[in-house]
Amino acid sequence: MYQLIVFDLVVLSALNLPFFNWYVGILFSLCMTLSFFAFRLYDLENVQNYNEQIIRTTVGTLFSFILILFFYPLFEKDITRYNFFYNFLVSVVLIPPLNTLLGKLLIKNQPTKTFLVVGRKEEIEPILKEIEEKTMGRYRFAEYINPTAEALKRKVKHYNAVLLADPEFEDVLKKVNIDRVEYLPNLVEKTLKRISLKVLEKFREYYEVCFSAVNDDSPAKRILDIAVSLIALAVFSPIMLVVGIIIYLEDGRPVVFRQKRVGKDGKTFIIYKLRSLRNGKIDPANPNRAIEERPLRVGRIIRKLRIDESPQFLNVLKGDMSVVGPRPEMVEFHNMMKEQIPFYNMRLLVKPGITGWAQLNYKHTTTLEDYRKKTEYDLWYVKNRNIFLDLRIILQTLEAVLWRRGAK
Repeated sequence: MYQLIVFDLVVLSALNLPFFNWYVGILFSLCMTLSFFAFRLYDLENVQNYNEQIIRTTVGTLFSFILILFFYPLFEKDITRYNFFYNFLVSVVLIPPLNTLLGKLLIKNQPTKTFLVVGRKEEIEPILKEIEEKTMGRYRFAEYINPTAEALKRKVKHYNAVLLADPEFEDVLKKVNIDRVEYLPNLVEKTLKRISLKVLEKFREYYEVCFSAVNDDSPAKRILDIAVSLIALAVFSPIMLVVGIIIYLEDGRPVVFRQKRVGKDGKTFIIYKLRSLRNGKIDPANPNRAIEERPLRVGRIIRKLRIDESPQFLNVLKGDMSVVGPRPEMVEFHNMMKEQIPFYNMRLLVKPGITGWAQLNYKHTTTLEDYRKKTEYDLWYVKNRNIFLDLRIILQTLEAVLWRRGAK
């Protein structure tokens, strides 16, 4: 829905520039649009829901004003309370109905793409049904075949494209010389934003090549990690001090919880968290057993707001973690999961993170099936990571905290 992002930026700029200095108008327009993106205003499931548009526009606008205040010393004479009042009124009154209307038109006018699927229906139908639902019927999988070259040539003319869902049949496609071919891994990643473990197993050679090319030595990412961590520690230090005193008064020491976790390349390190659970014995076979029965009173609050994770910015400065990456697992869980989940160790090609793609897109993991699904999101991040994806995850983590979504 990038058309909506451009649309909102143009609308806000058009309504700001005639009334305020051009640079103030652009500042407000950019900060508000960026904040709307962070609060998922443009996600497909929110675009058609007018109530979601109102709520997220309101919260996003208020958050954008916080961003703008950082620039206030530079434009002290130009930014007044009328700028804030005017932009709040414009965004809350105009953006929700315009976005809802335009979003519905864009979705309605998107063409339907019908695929001839080359592969075994019983193996891949569930994942393709999920793609149909995710795209609201824009992608349809009409027929499944395990073809000969002749059968494929005869049938392909009745469909928009061919989906290769099994690498065993790639030679057949080459004989027919079809140019309208989609590959299952690409389609799954593009629409579902995760790497299905079933697809990964089927296209193992392709993914082995992809993961062998992963490089975690980006200078830009390290600069981003340090900058975000220094800002976060400056903001959270007073909060951590107050919370630490409350934890001590409620349940004594330790205030900071230390635990061994598995990091990049399988190396262990000590992670720091503000303690949110009461002191007690931990079941080594399942450290999360009865976890919901042991929270401190302040622990319930800091876990919901993720304040308990704030000391981990020290881990980032030390170089053990990144701001964005797969969450580091406890040694016990890691040892269990690596034996049961294929490609699980590929999560360790990059540094673990305070927040991550799986945390934004999936719930708290409690079962093996949950861990499998969470791993699919982690693997997608490892394969597709870049500095812009990291910035997106950092911004949308703010929305996840306020909406209390994602993994704990």
